Parts: sequence; C-alpha cells; structure tokens
Amino acid sequence: MKFGKEFSSQMVPEWEKAYVHYDYLKTLLKDIQRFKQRTRPPASPGGLKRNLTLYRAFSGLTQWQRHNPVSPSSASDIESQTILVNSVSKNGGHSYETTFRMSADEGGEYELVYFRRLDDEFNKVDKFYKSKVQELLKEAATLNTQMDALIAFRIKVENPPASFFDRTVEMTRLASDIAASTAELSISTPSSHGQSDESSDDKDKIKEKKKVHEEQKKPVEVKAPGTRPAPLEILEKVKINNTKETPRSTIKTVLGVPHQTEIKFNRENLRKVEDQLKQAFVEFYLKLRLLKSYCFLNTLAFSKIMKKYDKITLRNASNSYMKMVDNSYLGSSEEVFKLMERVEATFIKHFSNSNRSKGMNILRPKAKRERHRTTFSTGFFAGCTAALIIALIFIIRTHDILHKQGQKQYMDNMFPLYSLFAYIVLHMLMYAANIYYWRRFRVNYSFIFGFKQGTELGYRQVLLVGFGISVLALLTVIGNLDMEIDPLSKDYDGLTEYLPLILVLVLLVALLFPFNIFYRSSRFFFLVCLFHCIAAPLYKVTLPDFFLADQFTSQVQALRNLEFYICYYGWGDVRHRTNYCSKSTVFNTFDFIVAVIPYMSRFLQCLRRLFVEKDPMHGYNGIKYFLTIVAVCMRTALNLDGGKGWEVLALTFSVLAAIFCTYWDLVLDWGLLNRHSKNRWLRDKLLVSKKSVYFIAMLLNVLLRFAWIQTVVKFDFDFMHRNTLIAIVACLEIIRRGIWNFFRLENEHLNNVGKYRAFKSVPLPFNHDEDEDKDL
Repeated sequence: MKFGKEFSSQMVPEWEKAYVHYDYLKTLLKDIQRFKQRTRPPASPGGLKRNLTLYRAFSGLTQWQRHNPVSPSSASDIESQTILVNSVSKNGGHSYETTFRMSADEGGEYELVYFRRLDDEFNKVDKFYKSKVQELLKEAATLNTQMDALIAFRIKVENPPASFFDRTVEMTRLASDIAASTAELSISTPSSHGQSDESSDDKDKIKEKKKVHEEQKKPVEVKAPGTRPAPLEILEKVKINNTKETPRSTIKTVLGVPHQTEIKFNRENLRKVEDQLKQAFVEFYLKLRLLKSYCFLNTLAFSKIMKKYDKITLRNASNSYMKMVDNSYLGSSEEVFKLMERVEATFIKHFSNSNRSKGMNILRPKAKRERHRTTFSTGFFAGCTAALIIALIFIIRTHDILHKQGQKQYMDNMFPLYSLFAYIVLHMLMYAANIYYWRRFRVNYSFIFGFKQGTELGYRQVLLVGFGISVLALLTVIGNLDMEIDPLSKDYDGLTEYLPLILVLVLLVALLFPFNIFYRSSRFFFLVCLFHCIAAPLYKVTLPDFFLADQFTSQVQALRNLEFYICYYGWGDVRHRTNYCSKSTVFNTFDFIVAVIPYMSRFLQCLRRLFVEKDPMHGYNGIKYFLTIVAVCMRTALNLDGGKGWEVLALTFSVLAAIFCTYWDLVLDWGLLNRHSKNRWLRDKLLVSKKSVYFIAMLLNVLLRFAWIQTVVKFDFDFMHRNTLIAIVACLEIIRRGIWNFFRLENEHLNNVGKYRAFKSVPLPFNHDEDEDKDL
C-alpha cells in the first residue's frame, strides 16, 4: 500500500482537517516534476541508458559520479544554502517560515510555492498538536484530583491499617508526576519549542530550571515513615456527582426536590466510583494513543514529502527541514509519552490489582478481527435463504395456492403473522448496508452511537443475524404450507398454526438471554435504548435513543402485526384459522395507540430536549411529530370508518406532515438544499464523490414519503390482496428509513469533524467545591 493511502486510512476521521494535506503537497511536487521534465535536456541514446541500468544495483556508483563527489563539510554548506527555516512570532505565538535560497533558479517559483504551503501545513499541525496536549494536561490534572478523592474514599471504606501507608504514598506519587508534567510544559513551551535557533546557553538554563523544579517537587513524596501525605480531609471538599439519571431523579428535578449530596461511605458507592473513574481513565488513555498516532503520522508525512522533493529536484533539503521538525513542539515534546506511562502505571496499580496484562488489555483492547466462521456462516444462511425462497415459490406454483379457496383466509390470518419477520429482516439488511458504506466512507459510527470499543457489530454480523432469522421464518412458512396445503379439506393441526408464535417467542428469548452469547453487549445496548424510548421524557435524550425511536416510526406496521399476534392467539379461533379482531372495539382502539407510540416517543424526546437545551429547533421538531401523530390517527380512522370527512382530514394532515417531514429530512437531518454551498444545493463537504447520489436520494425520499397516498386514495389491484399492498408500502418505508440513516449519520459525522470532536465525554464521580467556586 502506498503511503498516501495508508496515511488516509490511519487518520482520526474527526481530525482530518488538522492533518497535513499530503495529497495537495504531492500535486505541487508533480508541478515541479513536470516543469523539470519540460526543461531537462533529452536523454542519451538507449545504449548508454541500458549500461547504466545494468549496474544500477551496484552500490549507487553511477549516482555518486553524477552528483560530483564533495567533502562532508562542503556538502553541509550546500545543504544549508538550499533552505533556511526560521521561527517567527505571529499573533502572540510562534510559527515557522522557510526561506528558499534557490528561487532565482529556473522554475524556482514552483518550489517557492511548495515551501510556502509546506510551512502553512506544518504550522497548522504543530498548533493543533500543542492545543490538544494542553487540553490533555488539564484533564490529567482533573483526573489526578479525582484519584486523590478515590484513594481517600477507599481508605474511608476499607480502613486497612497495614496498607494505608502504601496507598497514600502512591497517591502522592501520582500527584507529583502530574504536577511535574504540567510544570515541564510551562517551562518548555516558550523557549525550547518556541524557537528553533536558540543558543546552547539557553538550553542549559532550561535544563537547570527543570532540575530545580523537580527537586522542589521531590519533597511531595512521602519518605519519612511518620508522615501522612493522603489526608482524608479531601473528602470534605468533594461531593459525589449523580451522573446516573433515573426517572426518579428526573421527577425530583422537575418538582424541585433537592438531591442527596451527602457522601455515603459504603462498598456499593465505592464500586460505582471505581467503575466511573476506570472508564474515564480508559477514555483518557485512548485520547493519548490517538494523539501519539497523530504526532507520528504527521512527522512521517513530512519526512516522506521532503524525500520526494529531494528526489525530484536533486537537492538535499530534507535534512534541514526535518531537523526543524525534530526541534519543534511536534517533534520534541514528550508530555504525551510521559502521561501514557503514568496512566498505565496508575491504572495497573489501582484498577487491575497490579496485574499488568489485565490492565493493558483493558487500556488497549485488541482490534476486532473478522472471523472466517462469521463470513462462512453468513454466506451459508444467505444461500439457505435464497434456496428456501425458491422452494416456497415452487410450492405455491405447484399447488396453485393463489387460486384456491383458502387463499383469502390464509392472507387474512397467516400473512400478517409471517410478514413481521420480513420487516425485521429487511430492516437488518438495510442496517448492514449502512454499516458497510459508513465504513467505506470512514463515518465513525461506533463513536457517534457510543458503542463500547471493540463491541460494535460489523455488517457481516448483522447480515448473519438477519439471514438466520429469515431461514427460521421461511422454514416455518414452508412447513405450514406443506402440512396444510388445502385448509378446507381437513382439520388443522394446532402445532402448525402455532409455529409463528413459537418463532416470535424464540426471538424474544434470544434478545433477553442474559448469558454472554449472541452478541450480549449489543443486545443490552439495544434494550437500554429501547427502555429510554419507552420512558422518553424521564431520561436525558442521546443520539442512540432518538435514532432508535426514528427507526420505530418506520416499523408501525410491524408493531401492528405484534398487536395482531396478541389478538389472534388470544381471542381468535386458531385451529380453524379465523379471527374477530377487526370487529373488536378494543382491538380498533389499540390500533390507534400502537400506531402513535413511536411518534409519541419522539415527540416527548423533543420536548425533553427543548426543556434541557432551550433550543427552539427541538420545539419545531416536536411540531413535526405532532402533525404526524394527527395524520396517522386520521388515516387509521379512515380505514375503520371510511367516511368522506375522515378522507379530507386524513389527506390534509398527511400532506402537511409529509411536506414538513421531507423538508426536515433534506435540510436539517441531511444538511442539504444549501444554494450558497460550493456544491450547488448540497453541502460544502461531501463524503460521496458522486453528487448524483445525493440528488437521487432526495428524489427517493420525496417519493417514498408520499407512499401513504394509497391508504387515502385506496388504489385497488385485483391481482393483489390488501395485506400484500400494506406489506409493500411498509417495506418501502423501511427502505426509505435505511437511506435516511446513511445521510443522517453522515451529516452528524461531518458536524463532529467540523468541531474536531473525536471523543465522548465521560462523567467523573467527584465534584470539588473548589471547581464550583471557580465556575462562579
């Protein structure tokens, strides 16, 4: 793999703009190369060229003769005359400027442009790296304070007289390490990293200052056996943050009931505090690793691009430029490396019981490898699905089931039961396609959704689950049809009629299975988000919560099929394949409720976000879902009553809701239809290179948004049962939602990129009174 592709693949997606623009620098070098080729004299005849190529591998002697051998001292003089890199002060900060001394040469203006852009890229990278290091050092100081409180909390809970001294010594060591790191940054920034041409005397003074500072910090560590460096008085200045929100805490907040702020020193609270701080350390270590990778990749990119420059121009400027890079803050700062060592030591000591392998496995989880058995199983179940579909078609055609008397009875009773699995499988296939394209276009979906590192499902795993469900569903369909071909000719076997119900129960058991199989972390994540959607206004709304609720708004027909399961197997005549659901007032009432639940959940989520964030856009979004609720109720009433008044109301509110929702999808959720953008009617930044994809997606969104028209106008197709038409419209809505998912998350990813948000914020367990005073 070429370095340019490897460089792009290893970037932190949210920091893409902060990396060196390697491809653009390569285009500038290509301009220089094309100019050299136009002005270079023609090559010698083929005989000489052949002789040189025959001996090219012989220690590079021909190249040495071509460049005229010179002494080492003269070579360094020529090298120093090519470029000169200076540090200059601009806007209160330091930047680097390269003076190209060969600009008078033929084609020198191309090289001058190259070095100007090279300096801009390096200054950008150096400034960004320095700012991120400053942020991490501040966060390290905060974590240090949290560790002080944690160790004091442990002492208070466990109260071990023998181990008290060891733990307090370790606490003060961590405090001195972080303080020393912060002091080193404050010393090194204005001098050793601010100027590249400082004198050796200045360096010696800085070293002396560092030694003095380290000596001043040494007394912090406890050496005398009678001292007590970890006072428990720190607990008097802290409070435990109530970061875990519950419906009870939300209700207390609304009613103005004060929360319990007194610290209870028990093992349960200690475990919660340790878990929170452990997660904070893991996330902080991930930041350090990514910042270290950022430093390494950019330094390597500058080295590669300068070597290319030397090769094209036959100059030797890379050594001078890379010497400046090594002396800069990007190349010489060691704060990140030191913090990584200290975090590792602290984490292993306090969170993994001094077991280094266990601690490092938590801090550095192994990359998730695609297993061959997953790929094989996915292909196997996909093949079985295709074979079973073909077998089902042959059974229907062979026995001419579509034209028998029992066909209508089967479509009225059994088809809604089995179509539920079709909706689930189709949604999973669309989600798998989304994951595939998110990965292809480097959308950091695992970070956006907040999946635990290494537990997110890939598209192969999702396809495996989807095709597995489809195989089970098709087997039950074929088994039912094969055993009960003609429903009027013989009595039904009760077992065959209960096959759909058994399959639904199997899937529910698999979803709720508590043991660590069947992707337990993903199932638990889904169930937590599902519970948050059900109890919408009582939990803080996060992106996974409202994203899942939006998925359910496209699965209204699946929820109605679940309602039909309850009615059919609860009050229907299963043995004779008949039901009385449509004649039941209770069932018709719940038909309204079930259809409204997903939209009501989103409506309440919007109200919660409006209450918390005070952003009026959430109120407008709530109006959108309120209009949809009214439109769905009107259409449901029309299907039950069929009056002309209901038809007018259903058409009016459905058109308003569809127009509002379409505008919201395209403009706010997708960020498109921007006529002032450099990409006309699109965004300034696009992940998909083909612009036609966005216009096709917008057109499909509009068309599929209005698929509900058939429920109002009631198109009649003689060759198609009503339930079949309902299923087709439901599948079209699922496909529309799958398209929406990709562009919605693409827009979210680009917003994170624009704000350089590459990490999730982890709540800390302790809140210091001193911090509150600073905020005031």
